[in-house]
Amino acid sequence: MTAFVTNELRARLLEGVHAAGREVLAIYAQDFAVETKDDASPLTEADMVSHHALVALLEKWAPGVPVLSEESGEIPFETRQGWERYWLIDPLDGTKEFINKNGEFTLNVALVEEGVPVFGIVHAPVLQITWVGQVGGEAFKIAQGIYANIQVRELPDPDVAPWKVVGSRRHGAAEFEAFCAELPNHERVSMGSSIKLCLVAEGAADLYPRLAPTCEWDTAAAQAVVSAAGGEVLDAHTLEPLRCNQQDSVLNPWFIVCGQRDELWESALSASLSRKL
Repeated sequence: MTAFVTNELRARLLEGVHAAGREVLAIYAQDFAVETKDDASPLTEADMVSHHALVALLEKWAPGVPVLSEESGEIPFETRQGWERYWLIDPLDGTKEFINKNGEFTLNVALVEEGVPVFGIVHAPVLQITWVGQVGGEAFKIAQGIYANIQVRELPDPDVAPWKVVGSRRHGAAEFEAFCAELPNHERVSMGSSIKLCLVAEGAADLYPRLAPTCEWDTAAAQAVVSAAGGEVLDAHTLEPLRCNQQDSVLNPWFIVCGQRDELWESALSASLSRKL
């Protein structure tokens, strides 16, 4: 367990993330403008309000630790590769969900040490749910102010009970279908943002294949939660754990989130990837 995040620091960060969430909700309740970034992704006032609030929070309670945010100016890899420890944040993950007002968006704060997400907070303001994980420590969920420890569930025998597979609401539909076609008995759930990873962490889902592009700030906080809860976030091709800050690009490879490894889904994944190739 990283010794950097003490109980006191965790409490301060939770307070600050929840405060940023309230600022985001105030904008969510109003009419707001939507801009388009250079990569064609949407940007709202809430993205920037959350960005500034979270950066200020981290600079106050963890001074001297670098911060990389989706809404930061570009930081060259030549600079980033020297970071042994840094904060990686997505101020508003699921901006399209925010725009469509379905509540499935999150504020994500992760601590990365030597490329590994070791601590994460994922906060869903509309749902009033927060997931927290500290690798080597505990994973828990706060729902309507009630704290409960969470862990991944044992993968059921598909002949007895269906696997629960969560997928993106908007991305990678064809690849997701190809993977699911190779699976045994299962049920599907569609969801937006990093909530999908947290569903695996809390045992509400068994698998989340992400066979479409994401960035490291989309996944790092939730990956820490999954890891702390006993699950894994794995490169879909190598089945090695995802790592951050290993290259110039912040794009993730395709990946799969699992509570438990199993030959059935591993072979299904291999078959679907081979079909894609």
